[in-house]
Amino acid sequence: MNLKKLHNFLKPYYVIVLLLVLWWIVAKLEIWNAYLLPPPWKVADTFVTMLKKGEITESILISLQRVLIGVSISFTLAFAAGILSAHLPSKSEYFRHITNFMRNVPPIALISLLILWFGIGETSKLIIIVLASVFPIYLNISKGFIECDRKLIEVGQSMGFSRMKIFFRISLPYAREDILVGLRTGLGYAWRALIGAEMFAAASGLGYMIIFAQQMSRSDKVLIGIFLIGIIGCFSDWLCSLLIRKFCVGGTKYD
Repeated sequence: MNLKKLHNFLKPYYVIVLLLVLWWIVAKLEIWNAYLLPPPWKVADTFVTMLKKGEITESILISLQRVLIGVSISFTLAFAAGILSAHLPSKSEYFRHITNFMRNVPPIALISLLILWFGIGETSKLIIIVLASVFPIYLNISKGFIECDRKLIEVGQSMGFSRMKIFFRISLPYAREDILVGLRTGLGYAWRALIGAEMFAAASGLGYMIIFAQQMSRSDKVLIGIFLIGIIGCFSDWLCSLLIRKFCVGGTKYD
């Protein structure tokens, strides 16, 4: 690897390293109160301690489980709705205004009401995740099916393809990129919404870990929770981008 390639590879990490160095300098010179901004070595020690106790692993697994279940429900609903909107556009008009209304209501705004209806169990958090992720997934899926090239469909019809065969051989492959992009976007929305929900209506998970640490005045644990959320979010986004590259020949304009 020559210097130019190495430089291009390291470009995304320069700012991260710079911020870490500045954090270390601020902590070393005691410019900022350690109670508000703990030094990096204290955060690292706390991280190792929490990891040994299993606190971090447990919180991550609980939050990931909620996200995966919620996004699975969202994808199923959005996929069905996307097919209907593409093949029955006149019927989808009945739901246009209510869809736009719910799409513009932040799911976090419904937490208080959902707690009253369902308590602080899993149901309220799953509803928050579904409401946050279903609309971006649906919009991308419906776009993919609606923009399917009519000439390709006509070719399929001329060859005697059934509706089911046209869907699986033409429409679905054509919409594949938009489906995966919708899933990628919805996953990001779901992750952010879940953390907000766990801060208000949970007794476990990464969001709860952060809010509990704040109540205990443990800013080091708060920072650990923030770092974990960002790292996991970046990792899941990277996995989705790999799927897009793998299943969309020639790459994608969205990546």
